[in-house]
Amino acid sequence: MIDMMDIDAVEDWLIGEALGDPDMTQLFAELCERLRQCNVPVDRAMLVWSTLHPMIEAEIAFWERGGTVYHEQIEHSDEDTDDWLQSPVRAVLVSQEPMLRRRLSNANAPIEFPLLVRLQSEGYTDYMVIPTAFEIPAIRGEYPNTGIILSWATREPGGFSEEALTAIQYIQKRLAIAARAMLQGDITRIIAKTYLGSFAGTKVLNGQIRHGDGETIDAVIYYSDMRNSTAIAEALGPEAYLAWLNTYFQATAGAVLEHGGEVLDFIGDAVLAVFPTEKDSLAKAVEKAIAAADETRRRLADANKHTNGGPEMKAGVALSTGSVMFGNIGVANRLTFSVVGQTVHAAARIESLTKRVKSDVLMTGEVAAFAGNRARNAGAYELDGFTTRQPLFALDQSGLLQTTANNSSEQTGPT
Repeated sequence: MIDMMDIDAVEDWLIGEALGDPDMTQLFAELCERLRQCNVPVDRAMLVWSTLHPMIEAEIAFWERGGTVYHEQIEHSDEDTDDWLQSPVRAVLVSQEPMLRRRLSNANAPIEFPLLVRLQSEGYTDYMVIPTAFEIPAIRGEYPNTGIILSWATREPGGFSEEALTAIQYIQKRLAIAARAMLQGDITRIIAKTYLGSFAGTKVLNGQIRHGDGETIDAVIYYSDMRNSTAIAEALGPEAYLAWLNTYFQATAGAVLEHGGEVLDFIGDAVLAVFPTEKDSLAKAVEKAIAAADETRRRLADANKHTNGGPEMKAGVALSTGSVMFGNIGVANRLTFSVVGQTVHAAARIESLTKRVKSDVLMTGEVAAFAGNRARNAGAYELDGFTTRQPLFALDQSGLLQTTANNSSEQTGPT
């Protein structure tokens, strides 16, 4: 016997959880356990929801009585499996039926899905798929409606009773309200971190949103720029060049992210990134930045193996370190969160010198001090914001100490 006062208590608990910042998967598992405590005989349940993410299309939480809750993310690039194409959940999404129900203990029940054949053999007596639609305009997937969709199954003799069905439908609507609030929060965090980066996105979400909000931080700056981009853009055309750019950014920005850096901006085909020393020591931040530069080289070399006779992909990379102003710049109603300061200007100037020095990676002396015998003296040069010429060092690929003279008119010689 199901007491609706117990269901009301589950509803109160669910609302309370939704007012916080719960994990969707764990919330769903706890909900299923609480329903069982209310004599709703749920033995198996699955929750599916769409999301807005550059890589993830949908997520799944799967719960089974006596087991561990399971969470899965479905990427946009994932191909549809046979299990999904023959799934009753997909069938409901396509047909837009308000509910699909199969009484598996009934000898005459239609068992048109492979999953239902398996559930029937495992002793399940009733299976339902119930969608609950709600509007989140940002999510526009393959199927017409956004929202959540749940499957419920039981081994109870005779299947779900009418009062159990009523309780499930009642609580599912309340779960949908909680899910909608959580999804909107997740989407806000995803957008902030995707477009601003994890470090900057977190600061914005923590309240640094006013014009002029910011702080001075110490960081290693990574600045890269593509070589011959104008000629390549003209040769390839807009669509091919866009694909080219994305491959280039995978080699540069992707390398930074892989080694724990923060990509702050894409300036045309240039990448501005930082390795803050807020948590790491300077030595550790430099180690990560050098590793990112090496990974950039590796990825560019790999990309050039697959050009099929097209133009070669090249980039210059500059590494510098110092204090930068990190915060909101722009106008009050159109801001960007970035770094400004002498260190940034120096990095851009250093990158422009990579062609003249004939080295794809140049470092300041402060960075080179941590590079050991991989630092090769490249001479001293005028940099914006400095009154004297600054020594620069190439990052040798072999790891062997090399000192070569540079005949540039700007060079003062090895220091």
